[in-house]
Amino acid sequence: MPAAPSDASAAAAEHRATLPLAGITVLDLGQVYQGPYACFLMARAGADVIKIEPPGGESVRARAAISRGSGAPFAMLNSNKRSLALDLKAEAGKEILRGLAASADVLLENYAPGVMDRLGVGWEALSAINPRLVYASGSGYGLSGPDAANLAMDVTVQAASGMMGVTGFPDGPPVKAGPAVADFLSGTHLYAGVMTALFERERTGRGRLVEVAMQEAVYPSLASNLAVVFDEGRAPPRTGNRHGAMAAAPYNVYPCADGHVAIIGVTDGHWRALSAAMGRPELAEDPRFAAKVARVRRIEETDAAVAEWTSARTRDEAVAALRAGRVPCAPVRDLVEVTQDPHMRGRGMLFDIDHPEYGALTVHGSPLRLHGAAAPDYVASRPLGADGRAVLSERLGLTEDALAALERDGVIGGAAED
Repeated sequence: MPAAPSDASAAAAEHRATLPLAGITVLDLGQVYQGPYACFLMARAGADVIKIEPPGGESVRARAAISRGSGAPFAMLNSNKRSLALDLKAEAGKEILRGLAASADVLLENYAPGVMDRLGVGWEALSAINPRLVYASGSGYGLSGPDAANLAMDVTVQAASGMMGVTGFPDGPPVKAGPAVADFLSGTHLYAGVMTALFERERTGRGRLVEVAMQEAVYPSLASNLAVVFDEGRAPPRTGNRHGAMAAAPYNVYPCADGHVAIIGVTDGHWRALSAAMGRPELAEDPRFAAKVARVRRIEETDAAVAEWTSARTRDEAVAALRAGRVPCAPVRDLVEVTQDPHMRGRGMLFDIDHPEYGALTVHGSPLRLHGAAAPDYVASRPLGADGRAVLSERLGLTEDALAALERDGVIGGAAED
């Protein structure tokens, strides 16, 4: 007899039914951040996302052995997904994946280029089984080109893409961005590629191969820095917290009595508002500063005038005065402050859960706001393989005897279902 769906699976299915991607089945073979984030967005939009991991679990899940917090990213990116532990090195495991792909809408993976093909479950093999399948591949440098085989992680892509080269201060070495920018930029692009292909499939009835390279997803974000390349034919300098092309002032992080505040003035109107907020309206008419070009040419003087004012105030005092004057600004906050942000909590983006594996955590919803569609209830990331029996009995019709045999052979496994 087929195994009954777990309570968590049944609840998730009920919540998905009214969401935009209801009825879409996604096979998530993503690892670390890039692929899992793309599939997280799909899951929160209502897709039935089946996360497929090797028998030992993917690497981010394993970080929990280091500390509870180290494992938290897994919980953050894998909510509202079902878990299947599957050995793709075994022929029976490959056959199961082929069977799942035969009726799936999307398969997403971010293994190194060529891995899935060598296993016999790449795009060509699976599209021959299911021509409607949208196959999404994320990689560091793409599926073609001289760098395709290079190993890629967020920090190496930041280095190769030029992002690291423009980050830091002029008198210091290149610095990586603090967040995993390349992973999440490319993960968002992967989601967009899948949605585009699904839209096309509505008209053509056929899926397609979609690929996103991390390096290529990063490049457009360097638009300001590239101005120096186009204007002067040289590599742009690292500008610290100033504008990447040194084309706006004030544009910096300024010291306060107890912290820092970011202030940006990209128009002359912003400068007039800032001058008034600082109690120095005469600066708006001073020919040294009145025009944007003049402020950029005297960037040190411009920054000094602003820093003199901010230094005499607390961060919150400076922010309050600037916001009252409609000056673009923000306090420089640490992550403890951000996790308690009343704005994001008020919008439902951040909320607290008691995770069954990781304990008390602050987690996030999807940044995609689909107005008119109720957000799904939060379903915590599942223990490894917890939904394997339910998924395979439901989608492939496997019997208890067949499932037990697969478990004995180590083809499927993981935690017992709840």
